This record gives sequence, structure tokens and C-alpha cells, in this order.
Amino acid sequence: MTKEDIIKLIKKQKVAIISSINEHGYPVIRAMLRPRKIERNELYFSTNLSSNKVTEYNNCPKACVYFYKKGLISYTGIALIGKMEVLTNQEIKNEIWKLGDSIFYKNGKTDPDYCVLKFTIENTRFYKDLKTEDVKF
Repeated sequence: MTKEDIIKLIKKQKVAIISSINEHGYPVIRAMLRPRKIERNELYFSTNLSSNKVTEYNNCPKACVYFYKKGLISYTGIALIGKMEVLTNQEIKNEIWKLGDSIFYKNGKTDPDYCVLKFTIENTRFYKDLKTEDVKF
């Protein structure tokens, strides 16, 4: 599995499973829409600044993002380990904004509750058909 193969698989998924660490030290897992942007070893997600996950990432940036594809008899999974950063600068918010986002953010791209999560990949673990492989990203 190459970096390009991983990116191709990510782009085909509708959902990303992300994890954070809560204030009690426990992992919290949630589903989010796939990343809006993939660049080098970074994934960019859109979310609400007021969400619990933003508080959790500000307190502890350690994160995991997981993608999977289930076939008829085959299963492929990718666990990405790294750090999540909360971005509020207008430039990146403008870059990943989509027209339909105005449903969630009444003030559009400048809504104070709109922010971006930037996930920087440090390690990658690929799973397919009962085999695992570490992949350099």
C-alpha cells in the first residue's frame, strides 16, 4: 500500500472515524464527514468551534483517524495516528468552505462557530484481509 493508494481510498469514503481524549483521559470516537482537503501528511476537516471535540483537542492534540472499506468478502482499514490542531484563521476557513455549509453556519465563512481541524499524520497502519502493514506517509 502506497501513500497514493491511501489517499485514493480516503477520497472514496463518505465518513471518517475520529478519536480524541476527553478530560478524564478516555478515548472518545465519533463519525465525521471525510476530510475537505488532503495535503502532504495533513487532513483538514470542517466543524463547530463550540463542539466537545474542539475542547478535547485543545487539551490533548493526540488523535486517530480511521477509514475503512468493506467489500463482499474483503475488509480494508487505515488507522492514521497523529495530532489534531484547531484552526480559526479565515484563509483556511475560506479554502475548505462548501456552499452547503451555510445551513450550519448562519454567518457563512465568517461565522464565529466555524473552524477547521487540521490532522497531521505521524504513523499509518494499513489492514487488509487479516494482514497489517505500517506505511510511511
